[in-house]
Amino acid sequence: MIRTVALDGSPVGVARLLTALRAALDGTGPAVLPLPAGEAGPDQPELPDTAAVVLTSGSTAGAKGVELSGAALTASATATHARLGGPGRWLLALPAQHIAGVQVLVRSILAGHEPVVMDISAGFRTQAFGVAARSGAARYTALVPTQLARLLDSAARPALREFDAVLIGGAASAPALLDRARSEGVRVVTTYGMTETAGGCVYDGVPLDGVEVRIGAGGRLELTGPVLASGYLGLPEQTAAAFAGGWFRTSDLGRLRADGTLEVLGRADDVINTGGVKVSAAAVERAIAAVAGVSEVCVVGLPDPEWGQRVAAAVVATVRDETAIRDAVRAALGAAAVPRTIRFVDRLPLRGPGKVDRAAVAASF
Repeated sequence: MIRTVALDGSPVGVARLLTALRAALDGTGPAVLPLPAGEAGPDQPELPDTAAVVLTSGSTAGAKGVELSGAALTASATATHARLGGPGRWLLALPAQHIAGVQVLVRSILAGHEPVVMDISAGFRTQAFGVAARSGAARYTALVPTQLARLLDSAARPALREFDAVLIGGAASAPALLDRARSEGVRVVTTYGMTETAGGCVYDGVPLDGVEVRIGAGGRLELTGPVLASGYLGLPEQTAAAFAGGWFRTSDLGRLRADGTLEVLGRADDVINTGGVKVSAAAVERAIAAVAGVSEVCVVGLPDPEWGQRVAAAVVATVRDETAIRDAVRAALGAAAVPRTIRFVDRLPLRGPGKVDRAAVAASF
């Protein structure tokens, strides 16, 4: 039996989810499936010991229900508190149906503190974040890069300095954004992980206690540890393929630096083949993000009758200089990686917890 909890971004819905999660974690209630209001959940029986079923964002395929045991959720939350300096009160500013939001609630339960809950039923508002941050004596919060950028540009910027740690995840963060936050005195901690690992499991390039990282076939990142999900709801074949041998095979490419920290290079399926040259979309994005005035960027491959694919970039920037962008990419990666098409936009379309909707970006061209 799975208990579905409908969420509309209001504190009332989050309170229902918090109650359901408490019962699921202590074994007195069924597994919990948080969903946006109006959406129907999958109709399959869950595995034994499942405490929560959380949908993926569906960035490469349709969303899958990830089965997470109470042990995996608890291991993740406990390791997070150990890394950050001990339990504390959390501010929830993310949609609670995604794993990052669920984990804010799980950490709050284990810490014994009621979370401070923002009302995001009408969307994320920087002013509301500032009020919530100052009113709840919260030590920690979790944000996606877009939220961090908006807060740094708002009157709520000083509120960010009130936190002992601001977790940043859900999507890659531009180095310039992180540098700016740190220069403002914000204690940002970058996180890497996914629903299948009960949320972020690598902080600032270092795995949480109990988590291991290795580079698998084709440069794919593989993860193991007590935070791993049990599998995908009703999808035994996909579960067997993704969780083979106790390791979760991600869709991301990465490498280990000389100091042992992890560098995520981008998704394996975001490689653009242009004129026979394979170009990493993530590498092009990093080069463009380093250009002065650029705050966000998404690079995609578009069909091209001559080259097979051409590199295209959607860019959010205060200074709209195509020449500077092309020169930066050429210097960093060579001529083949230079975007043939650049479009300046006010915002990038998002899906899930702050992830750029790459399909929507490609369609916009």
